[in-house]
Amino acid sequence: MNKHCKRILALFFIAIFLVGALAGGVKIIADAHQLSSAKGMCVMETGTNRVLYSNNEECKLPMASTTKIVTAITAIENCNDLDKIIKISPKAIGVSGTSLYLKEGEEMSLRDLLYGLMLISGNDASVAIGEAICGNVDKFVTLMNKTAYKIGAFNSHFENTHGLDSKSHYTTAYDLALITSYAMKNQTFKEIVSTKNTKITNKDGKTRYLKNKNKLLNTLEGCCGVKTGFTDDAGRCLVSCCERNGMSVVCVVLNCGPMFEESGELLERAFNEYNYIDLTSNYAYYDSLPVIDGKSESVKIGTFGNYFYPLRADEISKVRYEYNIIKEIKAPVDKGIEVGEIKIFIDKDLHFTEKVYTIESVRRNSVWSKVKDFIEKW
Repeated sequence: MNKHCKRILALFFIAIFLVGALAGGVKIIADAHQLSSAKGMCVMETGTNRVLYSNNEECKLPMASTTKIVTAITAIENCNDLDKIIKISPKAIGVSGTSLYLKEGEEMSLRDLLYGLMLISGNDASVAIGEAICGNVDKFVTLMNKTAYKIGAFNSHFENTHGLDSKSHYTTAYDLALITSYAMKNQTFKEIVSTKNTKITNKDGKTRYLKNKNKLLNTLEGCCGVKTGFTDDAGRCLVSCCERNGMSVVCVVLNCGPMFEESGELLERAFNEYNYIDLTSNYAYYDSLPVIDGKSESVKIGTFGNYFYPLRADEISKVRYEYNIIKEIKAPVDKGIEVGEIKIFIDKDLHFTEKVYTIESVRRNSVWSKVKDFIEKW
């Protein structure tokens, strides 16, 4: 083989190598950014509503029975007595899809219907709940939309209480994460969606045994809810929530085949990459302030609140504080007087402003006080 042939052969193998390496490199980069196969995905920390990961989070999509998150929180917030017994109407009977198999005239508490709604996704229960709260389902759906709008879910619209497919029934992964973040702060809602198994009994003593469809409650450490869903148009949908080390994270995947697996991986990733940090614990503010004409020469100052924020390791060094505190104060000084503020920035973005107050009182050093002090010392 002459030198020319050898050179061509060598260039051929180098080209194959480079193409393979490039293809492999592109695949690695794609894998690094492709966190989920879902059509819409959003992972949100519930204390601050910071979005940790997202993909097509603003895309309007059908959401199947994850609709019932809005149904439940709307009912809970608009009912004074969840233990009130209600009678099941004919309109709640025979709703297609998953069912609690309610009977016409059956009497059951609204609380038990909420368990049937959220654990086994009873579509009939959703209709019964809507009628119990507003008298009819249409009025309740209007209330659901008002609830979503109040929370800030501006790209969502609800046509029913259960999530069966409808062209004007949709949400986004971001909106649903925001709604769930809000709902999980309600202890009654949280208690219901975190329940793995329970039983409910109607007024006549008939007992139904319920098992939560959310598999992550049994497989993911700290999982505390919240709702599964499936329809032909929506595909497999899951909203899950997990709590660890003081941090609570919601994960929404819409139209995602491996919804349990990917949700678990996203939540694990969130807790591995983010820490819930009290940024107020790092204050280096003045701990006292000079007092003019005071019984004491200074007064102690400080803050009363805490500000926790989820941060990655590479973001911690970007936290900075800006102080704006008065130089002195004139007596008398009462406890709780505002004397300045501390601004918390992450890089160039302002995230939090904390007021600084006096945390003790200082009396005025009057002439009589001076005479009295002199006499006492003498």
